[in-house]
Amino acid sequence: MINAVGRELPEKIGSYVVKPFLGTGLAKDDYGPVVSNRRPTLKPASGTKLVATLEDAIKASGLQDGMTISFHHCFREGDKIIGQVLTAIRNLGIKNLRFAPSAVVNVKNPSVVEFVKDGTISRIEASGIRGELGDAVINGDIELDEPVILRPHGARPRAIESGDLKIDVAFLGASAADEYGNATGQVGPNACGSMGYAFVDALNAAKVVIVTDNLVDYPCCPISISQQYVDFVVKVDEIGDPAKIGAGAARMTKNPRDLMIAQYTANAIAASRRFKDGFSFQTGAGAIPIAITNFLAEKMEEREIKASFALGGIPAAIIDMYEKGLVRVVACSQSFDAVAAKAIAANPGVIEIDNAVYSNIYAKGCMLDRLNFGVLGALEIDTDFNINILTGSSGEMMGGLGGGPDVADGADISVVTLPLVRGRTPSVVPKVFTLCTPGSSVAMVVTEAGIALNPAHKRYEELKEDLAAAGIKTVTIEYLCELARSIVGTPKPIETTDRVVAVVEYRDGTVIDVIRHLKR
Repeated sequence: MINAVGRELPEKIGSYVVKPFLGTGLAKDDYGPVVSNRRPTLKPASGTKLVATLEDAIKASGLQDGMTISFHHCFREGDKIIGQVLTAIRNLGIKNLRFAPSAVVNVKNPSVVEFVKDGTISRIEASGIRGELGDAVINGDIELDEPVILRPHGARPRAIESGDLKIDVAFLGASAADEYGNATGQVGPNACGSMGYAFVDALNAAKVVIVTDNLVDYPCCPISISQQYVDFVVKVDEIGDPAKIGAGAARMTKNPRDLMIAQYTANAIAASRRFKDGFSFQTGAGAIPIAITNFLAEKMEEREIKASFALGGIPAAIIDMYEKGLVRVVACSQSFDAVAAKAIAANPGVIEIDNAVYSNIYAKGCMLDRLNFGVLGALEIDTDFNINILTGSSGEMMGGLGGGPDVADGADISVVTLPLVRGRTPSVVPKVFTLCTPGSSVAMVVTEAGIALNPAHKRYEELKEDLAAAGIKTVTIEYLCELARSIVGTPKPIETTDRVVAVVEYRDGTVIDVIRHLKR
């Protein structure tokens, strides 16, 4: 089959039936019925849900071969829960599980790869699988009977609620919990902040296990996950390292190129007629986005305007804007550093939000529907403005889908920021290797070599007029592509076999691309 963005797809991969991407704004009602997998559990006769060990919790949950387990990724690279739980499962001899966390970050010691190789895990579904696991899948070091299914953040709640992804046991890390199951990530020695990616699991999994290293008196306060959804609580020595939450994400930059891109982006946003009192934005984390946030704050102070809300994954730079009175509400689906993690409990205007409220296209209105500006990162973008955020220059797994496709589609104006080249590799190319976000949802691209507007975007004429009025010159995407090629040349094509190792779903559950095994 050929989908709406010209990608050739098989009709079926293992037992996975491919529904081809039809285009943005064409989501089908039959992709979104609500079919919760949650099963009622009678309150414990002992008056507590606390069990002694992870093994005891796993046994009590009824986990068996072939079932599905899930986790949230709010501890990011500081997560210490996944390895402990998988080790306990392996010790009990349970195998052939579907591993379905909200995302796989580069968790080590032990690596998830070990549990695939020994048969504990046989299927994987997540937003991304970067790191050792991604490399092992795409290089063929591990072979799965079913393709890895990669979904953007907004598509996961849809998949769970529709029954496409039925979770049998959810293991949810919490930095504080009581013995009856009330839990939060906002307080405690190892706080991760928002648990937004855990809510859909808690509401829909057949069984829910809270894993904590900080038992508090009943009732836990604040309550992120309520006792009414929790079956068991288990205390371990350590659930995560909050210092590593922001590893690779929330970092400042002094790189002149990155600062130039950030300044260009802030200038373009400030030139828009939508940059006015009460506007909304999402900038995210990373070197360039945090610099953009700081530049936007300066422009807001100069014009004496305030934002109605900032959205998504939140770094310290956004909290700083809130404390200065530049943002009325910070809606946090994920905390990107320790400052943001502690801010929810300390500030009434910094709120924890369910990922489904943030980005699910099938919700009765998600917060992205009200977003004016969304800033996106990319590994590469092509002359049709299609984005690749998953695979790098040699085909290796470098990133995760995250909320990028959701933000691009939901925001009035979506801005992709990236350097023209990285090392000896162009970032603007004729055709992206893996298509993750359709170009029709991308409004503009900002590089150090100039800004390109997308003539096919719904806000093109508006942006063209606003940037011209501000004296901001633009270039074509073709110019940027040719300039990148002139600097580093044309890369050798990446060779693959015909075997599909991963499916890339769009936010409505259709398939926008597939990833094939690399030929080595």
